[in-house]
Amino acid sequence: MDDAPVLIIVDAGRRHSIGLRRNGTVVATGHGGAGELAVGHWTDAISVAAGNVHPAKNTGQSHSVALLRGGQVRATGWNGDGQCDVQTWAGVVAIAAGWRRTLGVLGDGTVIAAGRRGEGACEVSSWRDVVAVSCGDWHSVGLRADGTAVAAGSNQCGQCDVQEWKDLRAISAGYLHTVAVTREGRVVATGAEATGALRIDQWRDVVSVAAGSLHTVGLTSSGRVLATGNNDDGQCDVDTWTGVVAIAAGAQHTLGLRRDGSVVATGRNDVGQAEVAQWSDLRTP
Repeated sequence: MDDAPVLIIVDAGRRHSIGLRRNGTVVATGHGGAGELAVGHWTDAISVAAGNVHPAKNTGQSHSVALLRGGQVRATGWNGDGQCDVQTWAGVVAIAAGWRRTLGVLGDGTVIAAGRRGEGACEVSSWRDVVAVSCGDWHSVGLRADGTAVAAGSNQCGQCDVQEWKDLRAISAGYLHTVAVTREGRVVATGAEATGALRIDQWRDVVSVAAGSLHTVGLTSSGRVLATGNNDDGQCDVDTWTGVVAIAAGAQHTLGLRRDGSVVATGRNDVGQAEVAQWSDLRTP
């Protein structure tokens, strides 16, 4: 597989969304009570990430992260576990944000972490040759340059059982599941089955995936979008989307970046997390 670091242009959290413009500035919408929307002063960004967590009474706050062109990282929002303490990071080439933590891939393929240590999801110091990372609620996953995967953290539903996967091109971690795309365009998944988020066996020609809290989204090479799992808020209503070049799945909403730099959204919008219709001129892959 291509060993270039994976950069994120749009991302979705528990109750907010974040996007990267062509000029390196960042936009955000949704709940900002913890400061997760305070991104207006960020410049020269090349990747963004939004902390996500499953819907619950105690999971409303989150954080936002940006990777700058020089390898520095910026973060804003809820910092109860030190997940925003990334100011000293340098030489970072890829980022991910989860519930109470932030991960960074360094240029040498090692991974650093800030935030909650309780479940072991920050125990990534032994990882090597990593080109991309993703955060679930209580687990973290990494994609290696050789197409294999590594995982750390809670494995209560088998969400970390990725050791046998190979020939991967992308990976994503959700609440209690993990999904990945092979170089042949097939999708593999592990973890909790009850929500239907693992029903990806029939998917073909997929180029990227996004794991939400209880749903899974896939992007095909033709720009169409697939979705499976919990659809209580319409987060899987993506059948009509076309011309999409990147996707993101939050707790209860889904984003699609179109090739013209605009964004579409579906799903829960109680605090404006899906109000992206005015976004324009976002960077495209």
